[in-house]
Amino acid sequence: MVQMRPDSRVSPESGGGPLAGIRILEVGTMLAGPYATMMLADLGAEVTKLEPASGEISRQVSETYFASLNRGKRSLCIDLTSPGGQQRLGELASESHALLVNLKPSAIRRLGLTYDALRGWNERIVCVAVTGFGLDGGDDPAFDYVVQASTGIAAMTGDPDGPPTLPGYSSADNSTGLTAALGLLAQIVSGRGGQVDVSLYDVMLSQLNYHAAAYLGTGAEPRRRPFGAHSYYVPAQLFPTADGYLALFITHDGFWRTFAAEAGVTGFETMAERASQRDEVLAAVTTALAADTATGWQNRLRPLGIPAAAVRTLPEALAATPEAIVTAGDFRLIRNPIKIAGYQPEYGPPPVLGEAGR
Repeated sequence: MVQMRPDSRVSPESGGGPLAGIRILEVGTMLAGPYATMMLADLGAEVTKLEPASGEISRQVSETYFASLNRGKRSLCIDLTSPGGQQRLGELASESHALLVNLKPSAIRRLGLTYDALRGWNERIVCVAVTGFGLDGGDDPAFDYVVQASTGIAAMTGDPDGPPTLPGYSSADNSTGLTAALGLLAQIVSGRGGQVDVSLYDVMLSQLNYHAAAYLGTGAEPRRRPFGAHSYYVPAQLFPTADGYLALFITHDGFWRTFAAEAGVTGFETMAERASQRDEVLAAVTTALAADTATGWQNRLRPLGIPAAAVRTLPEALAATPEAIVTAGDFRLIRNPIKIAGYQPEYGPPPVLGEAGR
């Protein structure tokens, strides 16, 4: 029988979120690791951030940057390079369910942050390593943009006649953080300790699922299309309008019939026709959409059940969804995206360096 809380250190009767009683240590830097543990902290886990006396490096970026990744945690200063620090690490591990770290593989091993190093203190601890290319993948630099470049994402993003392009946010770090949190929870649920190995490279390759499957199965290489057009669905991309741009995502034939009737477009009734006559479809849709603004089309199409949205800025999106903004100490941040019936996260402030003592 699977035990969600595998030992006596957990106190499910203590109340709080679904992860109440789960104790997690984090040796995180910048984004992927801290984001993973913040998601868990939002859900009730007790997360203790182990930091050097100088603090985790993202404290130097800005207060808002640090807060956006570290709300609701505790901070403990510890020198992992010293015998005393290693002793303290072991003591903390003996009372914890998991350790999550994102550093170079050589540093993870040197600092004793693996399951093999800590199992003597706690055989049931789950150790999660977040690295660029895997624990056995070497120490090559592997920041977000580097991984997007090396996995083919940058090459397939952007205008066909332009340079490779990166998204405007850290998609590799964020995706890997969420994957690491999933791996951590999966191993805790198993009731066994062990090593979990998650790399940015593997995560981003996995997110290219249908592109990779097409290439591996048929040799079809991904190609860039204007306005970020989808490889399979037509029309599914951004379109210029009389004012602003509209994201339109037509998949099945029912969507097309409804859209075509509203926009005054004829023909192309099946998915296969639209895919084989892509250029003709896009020309017809572009002409039709020029008759109204992006906001106008959104207001016309959404009540009909058509996936469509006017392109807006982040400030505009936040103004339209103020319920997504929460307060954590002195900071206004974005809420946890996981909504659980009967549970409302208490968003604590980011920790002051070393506030949990030594």
